[in-house]
Amino acid sequence: MKDFIPVNEPLLKGNEKKYILQCIDSNWISSEGNFVQSFEKKFAKRIGKKYGIAVTNGTSAIDVAVESLGIGSGDEVILPTFTIISCILQIVRSGATPVLVDADPSTWSMNVDQVESKITNRTKAIMAVHIYGLPVDMDPLIKLCKKYKIKLIEDAAEMIGQKYKGKNCGSFGDISTFSFYSNKHITTGEGGMVLTNNKILAEKILSLRNLCFQKKKRFVHNSLGWNLRMTNLQASIGVAQLEQLDKFVKKKRWIGSYYNKLFSDMNEIVLPLKKTNYASNIYWVYGLLLKKSSNLNVKKLIDKLSKNGIGSRPFFCPLHMQPVLKKFFPRKNNYPVAERLYKYGLYLPSGLNLNEKKIKKVSKIFRKIIKK
Repeated sequence: MKDFIPVNEPLLKGNEKKYILQCIDSNWISSEGNFVQSFEKKFAKRIGKKYGIAVTNGTSAIDVAVESLGIGSGDEVILPTFTIISCILQIVRSGATPVLVDADPSTWSMNVDQVESKITNRTKAIMAVHIYGLPVDMDPLIKLCKKYKIKLIEDAAEMIGQKYKGKNCGSFGDISTFSFYSNKHITTGEGGMVLTNNKILAEKILSLRNLCFQKKKRFVHNSLGWNLRMTNLQASIGVAQLEQLDKFVKKKRWIGSYYNKLFSDMNEIVLPLKKTNYASNIYWVYGLLLKKSSNLNVKKLIDKLSKNGIGSRPFFCPLHMQPVLKKFFPRKNNYPVAERLYKYGLYLPSGLNLNEKKIKKVSKIFRKIIKK
């Protein structure tokens, strides 16, 4: 469809082309080029961490974070059920046990009040996953990690540029992970980053990223790693995108505020929370909840929007409802908030290429479908 408005479209109007051409002209297009280290250093500095390790995507960033902490059989990791499946993959593959908590009904991020009751002597880490636009309330988790001497993994994939109490999201974890997929605040097409202040962990992650090659015996391996190297071409785009992050964050907040204004009189939907006492919404995506009383169906609504040239997505299917994870979470486990978010939630076009005309079109079509 010619005039289709996708759910996301990145903005590539800075130095992206210039830096890519520098890679091509220099012939440094692999992971050995200068842009990789430059991106790692600049991104780590921006967030407030000592070490940055660029990887192939956000999922692999989580994988190496879990592996670097030595999480394995007999260990438990606490994480939210309302998140993408990437967060649980390496926990399960390592033989550890995932322990879930429900979502907070207001912010949609993990409910930190449920965490302490889930901690046992087997708990190795808590994985805090910031969701959609408002971060997890981090202070209670930091206190719990200190109290019980457990590690904090902070997944800030959806929060690049967001702040918690004035400090960058991604700066709180023992290990923090990021994604640079095309729908993120800054993109490298595919790509991810792991940040830490711990030199030993950083060296371990560097090794895991590069097949665990030894420094003196390159093709002799004492451990199993992955090939997760980011290319110089990708990193060059990342550097250009990072230069524009403040502008991107401002644009995201404008998009969210404009949608809020256009939908403020609609009784059939619940708008995203604008702010908490620790953060203002960054609107990574513009999410909405249909009210139970509206008798509307998310799947049918998404189909109708698509037929009218509007891209949209349902909210995450909770981890405890995933067919592939059924053996870990029998149905007696109950996470009512996450289940409600999945049943009634969707998000509208939220990409940085949106303009006023497109948002008005989305609003007009959305309202028309809802009212009918």
